[in-house]
Amino acid sequence: MHDLLLLFRIDQPRESHDIAKYAKQLEELGDEPSTIILKQVIEDEREHYRTLNNLVRNRRPIPQSSPQEARKALEELLVIRQKGQAHAAGWIGDAIYGVNDGLGAIFGIVSGVSGATLGNSRFVVIAGIVGMIASALSMGSGAYLAAKSEREIYQAEFSRERDAVGYDEAEAQEVLSLSYQIRGLSAEEADLFVEHLARDKSQLVRALAQERLNTTEEGLRKPWTSAISGALSTAAGAFIPIIPFIFLNGYPAVIWAAVISLIAHFTVGAAKSLLTIRSWWSSGLEMTLVGALEGVVTYLIGMALGRIGG
Repeated sequence: MHDLLLLFRIDQPRESHDIAKYAKQLEELGDEPSTIILKQVIEDEREHYRTLNNLVRNRRPIPQSSPQEARKALEELLVIRQKGQAHAAGWIGDAIYGVNDGLGAIFGIVSGVSGATLGNSRFVVIAGIVGMIASALSMGSGAYLAAKSEREIYQAEFSRERDAVGYDEAEAQEVLSLSYQIRGLSAEEADLFVEHLARDKSQLVRALAQERLNTTEEGLRKPWTSAISGALSTAAGAFIPIIPFIFLNGYPAVIWAAVISLIAHFTVGAAKSLLTIRSWWSSGLEMTLVGALEGVVTYLIGMALGRIGG
C-alpha cells in the first residue's frame, strides 16, 4: 500500500506538469480542429489528476518519514515537477535585471551625448564609461545591501519568534494554528500539525518566522552573490552601446549604437521569459520598444541641450 501511494504522489506532479504543458500549447495553436482535440486531452488529464488526488486524500496512514527522507522525497518530486520547464537560479534574476539597468541607462546617456555633440566619439566614450562604472557600482552595492537587509530582517524576526516561544509557547502555537486555519485547514488538523512541529522548538520558531515574512532562510539571496552578479551584468549591459564609438565617429557610430543596443534590448527581454510565463518574443519586443523610445527621447533632448549650449 505504501509503495502504491508513493507512486500516486510521484505521478501527481507529472499530471499537473502535463496539464500546464498542454495549456501552453493551446495558447499557441491557431486552428480550430487542433484546439478542440487539445481541449479534450486537457480535460482527460484533469480528470486523471482529480482521481489521483482523491486516492491520495483517502489513503490509510503511512509510516512517518524522517526529515532526511522527507527532504529527499521532496527533491525528487521537485525534479519531476520542473522537468522540461525553464528554471533559473536566484542570481540569474539579479544578472538579467543588471543587464537591463545598465543597457537602458547607458543607452540613454550615449543617445543624449550623441545628440548634443553630433556623435563625437571622444565625449560619448568618456560619458559612457563613467556612466558604466557608476551604474555597476550602484547596482552591485544596492544588490548587496538589499540581500543583506533581507537576511537581517529574517534573523531579527527569527529572534523575536524564538523569544515569543520561550515566553509563551501556548500563544505562539495558537498564532501558528490560526495561520494554517486561514489557509484552509480545520482547527483540529491545524492544532495537530502545530503540536507535531512543537516537538522541535527550532522547527516551531522557523515556521512562525516563515509565516511572518513569507519566506525561509534557504530562500534568501546571498549578499555577495547578488552584488557580484548585479555589478558585472550591469557593466556588461552598459558597455554594449559604447562599442561602436570606439571604432566609429559621427552618425555611423550613432546608427550602429542604436542597432546593437536594440538587438541587446530584445535579447535581454527574451531572457526575462526564463523568470516569467510570458513568451520570449513578446517580452523581447516589449523591451525593444521601450529601449527605442528611450533612445529617441534622450537623443532629441541631447540635441536640444547641445543647441542651447552652442
